[in-house]
Amino acid sequence: MDLLYFVLFVSILIFIHELGHFVAAKIFGVKVLTFSIGFGPKILRVRGKETEYCLGILPFGGFVKMLEKGKGEPILPEDAPRTFEAQALWKRVVIVLAGPAMNILFPVLLYVSVSIGDREFLPPTVGVVLPGKAAEGKLHPDDVILAVDGANVATSYDLQRAVAKKAGIPVVLRVLRDGKTIEVPVTPTREVRQLEPPELDLVESYGAIGVGHHFPAPVIGIPSPTSPAYRAGLRTFDRVTAVNGRKVDRFVDLARMLSQSRGDTLVVTYLRPVSARTMGGLADLAVLEPGVATLSPLTREEDAKIEDQPAREKDMLARTGIESADLFVAFVPEGSSEWRAGLRPGDRVLTLDGAPVRNWKAMEGDLLRGGSRMRTLEWARAGERLRGELQVRQEQWTDELGQPYERYVFRTTHWLPSAPDKMVPNPSPYFYAVRAGFEETRDALRVTVVILLRLFQGRVSLSQVSGPITLYDVAGQAGAMGTSYFVRAIAITSINLGLINLLPIPVLDGGHLALFLIEAVRRRPISLRAREIASLIGMFVLVTLMAIAFKNDVARKWDVIRGHVRELTAQSP
Repeated sequence: MDLLYFVLFVSILIFIHELGHFVAAKIFGVKVLTFSIGFGPKILRVRGKETEYCLGILPFGGFVKMLEKGKGEPILPEDAPRTFEAQALWKRVVIVLAGPAMNILFPVLLYVSVSIGDREFLPPTVGVVLPGKAAEGKLHPDDVILAVDGANVATSYDLQRAVAKKAGIPVVLRVLRDGKTIEVPVTPTREVRQLEPPELDLVESYGAIGVGHHFPAPVIGIPSPTSPAYRAGLRTFDRVTAVNGRKVDRFVDLARMLSQSRGDTLVVTYLRPVSARTMGGLADLAVLEPGVATLSPLTREEDAKIEDQPAREKDMLARTGIESADLFVAFVPEGSSEWRAGLRPGDRVLTLDGAPVRNWKAMEGDLLRGGSRMRTLEWARAGERLRGELQVRQEQWTDELGQPYERYVFRTTHWLPSAPDKMVPNPSPYFYAVRAGFEETRDALRVTVVILLRLFQGRVSLSQVSGPITLYDVAGQAGAMGTSYFVRAIAITSINLGLINLLPIPVLDGGHLALFLIEAVRRRPISLRAREIASLIGMFVLVTLMAIAFKNDVARKWDVIRGHVRELTAQSP
């Protein structure tokens, strides 16, 4: 099956490239003798009015043969104006440029085709407010953002696009909160993310207000063993399913229900994860066991309804001893730096290097950005404060193309699943798909240009250049993952092919364009002898690059190749 994916993958790329040359030549009246996909013996030939269409058995290239002088083809007087050389210089430039241009523009259609399926998005509802970000203290969970500076937003995607362009610029959000519409001023902060692969040093900046649109599930944490929740039998990581028979899907709804209680006894239904070893102890699974607890919250002196979400959660913690499970440790690898420091499952993280920790992902990001330096973590266990020093783990890993990298990992985890999402329809799916097609093509084009630039600068090693074996693997893996992955893989490879063909190497399209530039400067055609010498030099450079790419492919696959050789040797008599 991988072979089929590979042939289809390469054939599409070659067809699009050669189609560009073919269409441009036809538009300018150049006589095209042969349009071929693949080399070697022909498995299919179709004779047109003046062009022979061929399919070769080796899908590693293709060509468009045009009527040219000195190529051995007899030229009739009436065909003399239809030779390639007879065309004006700008027409020849367009014909040569059309192939790479098609490879660069074709991905727009590919990205549009996969983006057209994005018919639903998350609504522009605040699920979580990230600590230390612009929205903290201004937006609350369950707020619905209706507009940004008067422009309506219908989905979370619309909201992200609206604020992405406003980094450092104050905006006014129209927000629906508890049935009332209010205006909230906020200034999006400038965020920076590093694009892959990391050695390119390519970053992208954008504006963000610091909200997430997924709601945490009602998984609870109980920091104190003397709290009403603990005495009622509730424990950290219990997932509340109902309160007094009313179904609970989100933690924000649980906080609202508990804060509205005036001390009345509540019947809390929950699911508790219980470890279960299976398959003879080879796997650890958690089974959710149902339970019921009778919870009596402490009374509140003030009976006024609490509308502010942060205050509501503080009230819930003070009266019941329940908070979100976000900062509670669920898993610590034995032997890790965290384990040696004394951290254990069930501990509640308090501070990192003396600064209060308010969000697990923010803490994790801080740890990873700190690299291998020692960090001081403080946590609570059964009401007792503990502390220890830890160091995040540095790992060597290899990406899907066989490239080695180094990264830091923090393998200790928490457990805070998301509540089921309620999606809203994409209000303009076709406009969205076209815009996404151009934007994704632009982003892929930028990364590819930077990769080529870094290669010439020596900042990216030639050992990372890939050849046909890697392409075979990419095609097979993308095909196995589904149509969308396969189409995206073709798109990024098409862009690579188009840009590589524009390199000023004789034999490639970029080499022809370079010769045309020299012709324009000299104001006369370059001699046939000079073009032949340039072609030989270009062929040598191209073969050298192909040899390097093939060597890199073999080096990445050497262990696999050696294993296959051993199997064949073992099977031989």
